[in-house]
Amino acid sequence: MTPFAALHHADAPLLPPNAWDHASAALLAAQGFAAIGRTSLGVAAAAGLPDGAAATRDLTVRLARQLGGAPYLLSVDAEDGYSQDPSEVAELARELAAAGAVGINLEDGLGPADLHAAKIAAVKAAVPDLFVNARTDTHWLGDGADERETVRRLDAYQQAGADGVFVPGLTDPDRVTALLKTLDVPLNILYSPAGPPVSHLAALGVRRISLGSYLYRRALGAALDAMADVRSGRPPRGTAPTYDEVQALSAQGSTGKDRRGTS
Repeated sequence: MTPFAALHHADAPLLPPNAWDHASAALLAAQGFAAIGRTSLGVAAAAGLPDGAAATRDLTVRLARQLGGAPYLLSVDAEDGYSQDPSEVAELARELAAAGAVGINLEDGLGPADLHAAKIAAVKAAVPDLFVNARTDTHWLGDGADERETVRRLDAYQQAGADGVFVPGLTDPDRVTALLKTLDVPLNILYSPAGPPVSHLAALGVRRISLGSYLYRRALGAALDAMADVRSGRPPRGTAPTYDEVQALSAQGSTGKDRRGTS
């Protein structure tokens, strides 16, 4: 079992904050998080690109090369693998693993389950140690009404070799408990401010709790709040890293090698 996989079997659920660039990843890692995820929406939006449209493959690999050698475990949200060809998704996985990533999220987008299973199998054949977190969107893009469909998809992904499964949009504790009874791999749930707190999800048996784009969106919200305060003459709410602290992070990124030696 790899160190990253072991974090899914620890006493407490894995709670990896999702970063969108070098500075956000470094600041979060400095708070003691052993693993850092990557928000596809944050990375795409920061670059002026659409999320979920296979527009950020090169950017994803480039960011992994920058972050992959840092002193934390990096897991990458790779949408649907940016391709419908399992061999191309496997090649992406090789590139991410070579950059230093230890995990990859692959979403099915409610497309054919057998195709998604083929992508998972291709990735595991190409990079056996890369932790594949297989996501189904039955609750995210669908209404989640047919739990049999969620179970069917997740069973196919487990059989294909997925190391964990992810069901964003599922928040009902009873349905989480029922789903857990059908799984042989760790279950990942997306945190929702309106849903169960981390302690409740942990008690249910959830082994990984993701934040998706939440931190990125909160950061944008904090910027808007700060500007509203400044414009109105109020002292800005909250706190911010100092200029020197952020400059130090930038220096770390520039002196640290591009993880593929291309800097």
